[in-house]
Amino acid sequence: MKRILVATLSVIALNMNAQEQVLTKELLWQLGRVNPVGITEKGDFLIYKVGFPNVDKNTMEYKTYQISIDGKNAKLLESADGLIKDRNLSPNGKFKLSAEEVKVNKVLGKDRYPELKEANVYVYDGLDYRHWDKDNDGSFNHVFVTNLETNEKIDLLQDEPYYSPQAPFGGDEDYIWHPSGKSVIYVSKKKAGTAYAISTNTDLYEYHLDTKQTDNLTKDNLGYDTHPTFSPNGDLTWLQMKNDGYEADKNDIIVRHKGIDINLTSGWDGTVNSYVWSNDGKKVYFIAPVDGTNQLFEVNFPGLTRIAIQVKQLTNGVFDVASIVGFANDKIVVTRTDFNSAAEVYSFDLKKETWNQITHVNDATYSKIAKSKIEKRYVTTTDGKKMLVWVILPPNFDPNKKYPTLLYCQGGPQSMVSPFYSFRWNFQLMAAEGYVIVAPNRRGLPGFGVEWNEAISKDWGGQAMDDYLSAIDALSKEKYVDSKRLGAVGASYGGYSVYYLAGIHENRFKTFIAHCGVFNLHSMYGTTEETFFPNWDAGGAYWDAETNKDIAKTYYQHNPILLVKNWNTPILIFHGGKDYRVPIGQGQEAFAAAQLQGIKSRFVYLPDENHWVLKPQNALVWQTEFFKWLKETL
Repeated sequence: MKRILVATLSVIALNMNAQEQVLTKELLWQLGRVNPVGITEKGDFLIYKVGFPNVDKNTMEYKTYQISIDGKNAKLLESADGLIKDRNLSPNGKFKLSAEEVKVNKVLGKDRYPELKEANVYVYDGLDYRHWDKDNDGSFNHVFVTNLETNEKIDLLQDEPYYSPQAPFGGDEDYIWHPSGKSVIYVSKKKAGTAYAISTNTDLYEYHLDTKQTDNLTKDNLGYDTHPTFSPNGDLTWLQMKNDGYEADKNDIIVRHKGIDINLTSGWDGTVNSYVWSNDGKKVYFIAPVDGTNQLFEVNFPGLTRIAIQVKQLTNGVFDVASIVGFANDKIVVTRTDFNSAAEVYSFDLKKETWNQITHVNDATYSKIAKSKIEKRYVTTTDGKKMLVWVILPPNFDPNKKYPTLLYCQGGPQSMVSPFYSFRWNFQLMAAEGYVIVAPNRRGLPGFGVEWNEAISKDWGGQAMDDYLSAIDALSKEKYVDSKRLGAVGASYGGYSVYYLAGIHENRFKTFIAHCGVFNLHSMYGTTEETFFPNWDAGGAYWDAETNKDIAKTYYQHNPILLVKNWNTPILIFHGGKDYRVPIGQGQEAFAAAQLQGIKSRFVYLPDENHWVLKPQNALVWQTEFFKWLKETL
């Protein structure tokens, strides 16, 4: 009897330990990162890669796998060569598309003055002298066509100082073969220097192999034209934004059918992230933000008939559909994330409307840890609107306890707060450290209509700040929230929000954390690399404030630097040395303002990181300092 009792107690203890185990930063950096390669031509297998962080080597290591579409019999592959149709091969298999950097302009001192080989000098005649995290050395991404029989290579942008694929994140989605195999469609913003920095006017260009002539296919549109594809019926299709300089404009699906451009989503109050044609050419499936999540939609293609265009939402739930991989019979294959799970590959049965998880890369790790409870709340804003607020509760949550609480301020500024899974701004990890997370979808985020999304432009320090305070004030009334232990954290525009709230919070918060935040809108205007962004969101240049009320409001009412006299709260500042979007001076100025006023503050400088933190060991230091600061100040 005694042995049975001891055994029973041991089982209870093991179950309690299993329940109490939570996500740690070390476990987070053991998770595999799933990246689908594609589906085999018969639709029977998924090929995917998994990146595994090697913290000791400070690198990512990748492995390639094959698994059946029903999620069975995963096996390790040497490579994926030959298993997935190569989209870069011409229809006749004789030519192949690729991209590489080409030196076009003489920018370096040693290029201009060959006798001075040791000179370390860059000479520019216009803006675009740096982008994201790279100095412009006169090299540009160019698309090439290679004759596989002769190895002859043709540069489709020969001697042109323009990018295709687009910098900094463009890939082979920026160039495709015409179904005839006689031409190539590619994306480029054919502007240079200062004109490049103030514009978002990318276009689709068609290069004809026989004549070597290039045509601009979208010259009448002034905003982004991106993601070209062809329908199964041979119709050119792409994503389009209308306004030049507005990077977060409504994104629509355009189909060029019999010489007429048909906008499939113009009458729908939303914006498209990505899309793919159905195999029969009758529908387009796309991902779009809606009510705090990213979901799968479909829209019919009527051609030139009088059939009404109808957009239909297909999926719903507290998860994000992150990307579309392809089709397998009646199933569409996608990646999905949620607040407690990194990306895995799923299939969604379009007829039965049911889900099946295909990959299970991180299941073993997740099975050992307690999950966060997620609440979807709606808070009334100061102007009477209903705002969605995600509340992430600590694992093993006890409603009778009081928890320190963090207001999460989203960046973008027009990037939705959804069930994303970040390996740095990880809500599950924050909650596992014992914090309640309050994550509002404040003004200026997509998924709640175009008007809500556009409300942030030229009003950075206005209604969005009221929305933040409405969210934290509402949640502070919960008995499990310790209203005397509130913090605010965020990056980019979220960092701006932290700096701004530090000057207006009226002692609501006990601590702040800002990562790569905008602090001084005057110096930001002159140092950020994509000038079109402040031109649109701030209203223009600060020197035009006397004649433009929007500009005056931005620089002389909504500028965090003007509020530092009100700062009285500890603040931790992170900034990357290679961040050219929000340059290092923004963090330096903010840290100096805190230090010289005698406010407890810390500056974590990451000299080889950009707007993000990508290296495993740097990320672990980032997370260690993040939670160390909270323990010290909250």
